[in-house]
Amino acid sequence: MKKIKKMSFVKKAVAAVTMLAMTAGCMTGCGTGNGEVQQTSGSNYADTITLVWYPNESADTFAPTREIVADLVHKATGKTVEQKLTTDYAIAIEAVSSGTAQIGCIFGAEGYIQAKNANDAVELLVVESGASGTLDDAMYYSYLAVNEEDAAEYMNGDKYSIENIAGKKMSFVSNSSTSGFKVPTNSIISKMKTDSKWANLTVDDLMEGGSDSFFEEVLFGGSHQGAAFNLLSGKSDVSAFCDTEIEPYATCVSGEAKQAGTVYEINADADAPFDTVAGERFTVIASTPVMNGPFIYNSETLSPEDAEAIKALFTSDEVANDPAIFYNPDSEVKGLYKKTDNERFLTVEDSWYDPIRTME
Repeated sequence: MKKIKKMSFVKKAVAAVTMLAMTAGCMTGCGTGNGEVQQTSGSNYADTITLVWYPNESADTFAPTREIVADLVHKATGKTVEQKLTTDYAIAIEAVSSGTAQIGCIFGAEGYIQAKNANDAVELLVVESGASGTLDDAMYYSYLAVNEEDAAEYMNGDKYSIENIAGKKMSFVSNSSTSGFKVPTNSIISKMKTDSKWANLTVDDLMEGGSDSFFEEVLFGGSHQGAAFNLLSGKSDVSAFCDTEIEPYATCVSGEAKQAGTVYEINADADAPFDTVAGERFTVIASTPVMNGPFIYNSETLSPEDAEAIKALFTSDEVANDPAIFYNPDSEVKGLYKKTDNERFLTVEDSWYDPIRTME
């Protein structure tokens, strides 16, 4: 079977950083500390802007991505920008809600909702649009996946189904993850309501395994990479993770990308932890669209002027047309997001995430 070849994400991002360095100069004022808030005299607003990242983007693979975002924030505000990396979703969410980080980068909808529930001062900054340039198609995909050699066990007639995941070893990402927990648990509960044994299934029931539980065992990978690795290393039978976080490490080798039945293979040059499972394949048995995750901020520690300046730059035509950010697939310069049509950053209202907020 002929594989679909892609340039590695790392090469894309490194090229993007090179372009930014050429256009923005050598000094960007970006640091790599723990992001302690430095207070402006007489106010609660930070002199140094700290960006906090989920565990997924805290991986070394995404270092160029983080610098691209930091460069933009520095350009918009003129302030020093520091990075705060995390190993736990809860730490990232708490950092924004408490204000020890001013900006949360590429949070999922559920992470934003949890942060705002903790502190109403948490606000939305921007979100990536869909190909239309609007929010109508601004989405990524939540996968439930199994190892390719086991995929036949999850067929119902000629289609894949999640009915047979009962009794299996399951790996989620984190209970603060949208596509790695909130969406898949909602899908499982909705699907199993027609089965009298599981008609009263709850989210809490899906968080722990056991002989009388829906799953034999439940694991949390801590990141999308971790959940996928649990599957490929044999720790879980089924794993939940999203398409965008696995894309730098795997290539679609069969089926239509992002759809149930698609088979992916881990790249030979994949970074850790996938370097130990290179060549292994997984099959997507369920694929659910999810609204793109936002950049968020704490309005108590990021000034209104800085927030508006960042929004203005991120949503500008300058950024939308910058190949270091939105790259043309046919171009030699690769950036953060693929430019298939009119992709750009947009501002977004809180109510856009109500479908996630109202899930079981």
